[in-house]
Amino acid sequence: MRLEKLIGDRLRQRGWTLSIAESLTGGLVSHRITNVPGSSDYYEGGVVSYSNRAKAQHLRIHPKSLEKHGAVSSQVAREMAEGVREAFHTTFGLSTTGVAGPTGGTKKTPVGLVFVAISDGKRTRVRKEQFRGTRLQIKQQAAQRGLEFLCEYLTRRVG
Repeated sequence: MRLEKLIGDRLRQRGWTLSIAESLTGGLVSHRITNVPGSSDYYEGGVVSYSNRAKAQHLRIHPKSLEKHGAVSSQVAREMAEGVREAFHTTFGLSTTGVAGPTGGTKKTPVGLVFVAISDGKRTRVRKEQFRGTRLQIKQQAAQRGLEFLCEYLTRRVG
């Protein structure tokens, strides 16, 4: 919980807020953020948008992005982070999308492929990751990497 507390301290220190859009992590990132006492000071909420329909409806992901690039893509991760930030009116939006497996992978989007994005309203950064393991291990690794990415981003912003 040290990572989650550090994130919370950074957000609280500047009066910043966070919202999270999750697909493959199914709420794990939000779960970890809300395990920190007082997280309601900076965490506004999140959306677990597992289906393409939910991504389009609740996060305003453009249907053409889903059609052209697929749900597991840097473009959709970017739109998810931007969409959740706008929906919750927060300083930052964080998103995770990927293929947890063991089925569902393709040559273009293999099992373990994950995209994590952070949006601050001016710019959006996306990271591509490739994990191995069981479904649960991939989900846990993706959640961890999302929190690490957020912590690094906030540290640069504070510093």
